[in-house]
Amino acid sequence: MAGSNGKQKTVRDMILSLALIGIAAAVIYVFIPHDDSAPEVKRVDYRVELLTARRAASYPVAAPEGLSQKWKATSVRFRGDQFDAWHLGFDAPGGEYVQIEQSTQKPSAFIDEASQGASATKVTQRIDGRTWTRYSGGRYSALVLSGKDATTVVAGTGSFSQLTEMAEALKAA
Repeated sequence: MAGSNGKQKTVRDMILSLALIGIAAAVIYVFIPHDDSAPEVKRVDYRVELLTARRAASYPVAAPEGLSQKWKATSVRFRGDQFDAWHLGFDAPGGEYVQIEQSTQKPSAFIDEASQGASATKVTQRIDGRTWTRYSGGRYSALVLSGKDATTVVAGTGSFSQLTEMAEALKAA
């Protein structure tokens, strides 16, 4: 019988140790500050890349002018070796994402990639005298402008109102 009393004491000590560790972990969790919010996305300055793209591309490269400070540029790249592909991404008001994509790539493949699988709708809209086609049903909604030299896609998780705001702000050079 003396042996079973020793086992009970060991089990009891182990349970008490685990309880103390649990209490210590709870205290640390409660009193140590922690931030569960998403990390702030850094604003990027895209002026140099824009100038480079405008010098190198075979078409007029578009970028927005006059957007409010609530629109934060977050990504930029120009790939001259990949169909003169221009990308400019923005953190839009309300935490949405909107991007400008331009390329000389075959339009069907380019639009599918830029819109993350959206399909053309029968809805078009005039922006600055040009006809844009709405695309929906993919990961992103999109406005697409087909040009003779390149295709422009304004796409993202933002509403068509935000996509239109971006398309209205685009200036090409």
